Amino acid sequence: MHTDNDIYKEIRPYNDDEVSDAIQRLVNDKEFTTAILNYRFPQFSGVLGWLLIPLIKRFLINKWSNVKTVEDVQRQVSKYMHATINQSCDGVTCTGLDKLDPNKAYLFVSNHRDIAMDPAMVNWCMFQKKFSTVRIAIGDNLLKKPCATELMRLNKSFIVKRSAKAPREVLKSLGLLSSYISNSLETGNPVWIAQKEGRAKDGNDKTDPTILKMFFMEGRKRKQSFTEFMPSLNIVPIAISYENDPCDVAKANELYQKQTSGSYEKGELEDIDSIIQGIVGQKRRIHVSFGDVIKDPIETPEELAVEIDRQITANYRLFPANYIAAGIEHDSVTPEEKAKFDEKLSPLPLGVATILKDMYAYPARKQLES
Repeated sequence: MHTDNDIYKEIRPYNDDEVSDAIQRLVNDKEFTTAILNYRFPQFSGVLGWLLIPLIKRFLINKWSNVKTVEDVQRQVSKYMHATINQSCDGVTCTGLDKLDPNKAYLFVSNHRDIAMDPAMVNWCMFQKKFSTVRIAIGDNLLKKPCATELMRLNKSFIVKRSAKAPREVLKSLGLLSSYISNSLETGNPVWIAQKEGRAKDGNDKTDPTILKMFFMEGRKRKQSFTEFMPSLNIVPIAISYENDPCDVAKANELYQKQTSGSYEKGELEDIDSIIQGIVGQKRRIHVSFGDVIKDPIETPEELAVEIDRQITANYRLFPANYIAAGIEHDSVTPEEKAKFDEKLSPLPLGVATILKDMYAYPARKQLES
């Protein structure tokens, strides 16, 4: 359904009637078809690659010929997820969904460890339990390529404009985002958003109150108080735990460079590499823990951040590596697990190894303290 006053057009995911055109644009996107070529047939990606491009296009057209709606896209994604989970981890478990109502739309505020897998894991659990899948907040820093934008918006992602710099422009884009989130929830569409901008590279999951202030912009516009408006969003904290983080060494290297030289320069394709590494890298076990709906009236964004953090800390599933790194005795810590963790640390320079160890220790220490 399109009206001329589609105020969210610039940031929202695609609607059913936009799916076919978006797929057409993807099939005709040279960078996209080349990326598939390099990924699927690396041995041909050199001089003769151009010969295969028409075949890849034809393959994509056939493969996606039945994909006409957002729901069809979700079904395709779920097939990919099934394969990814089988190849890159030892099982996904999930708790807390039984406390939620499949007919209600929630605003899921989640810890953030992996660019693509975090929302994908939440969606996987919801899809399995017959809940509607979420609309995903994604920063425009990840959408430098047109094909990335097409893929994300096909997969129920909406755009958080981080590139806006002028104060008035920032306010305007945050106001629109706040309005879009409320509108999604009111029309029965659950939303996933990370608790802060960027991944928690040091293992410390901490909510940025700025995000909660952004949620409230719509409440302020409606002349409601914080305590009155915020419960209407049905905020549910989520803790996602990976037994092994495939990007851990890259994160530790980045933090070490910042520590020692004061800055870190991201490579042009680094975000894309992190996404691919996060998807295909070995994660061992994954646990997704859905918290309780925050219904109590809370006075300030800072207090709300404390409650979200409390739930995420308490619900974070600790694995042997977390206990080993924190030096905590636990039944799950076996000699094999210790050897595995040592093997991870041994090739790393001391400074990097220390940061990596802290990254795994953080959630365990936090749980002990709370």
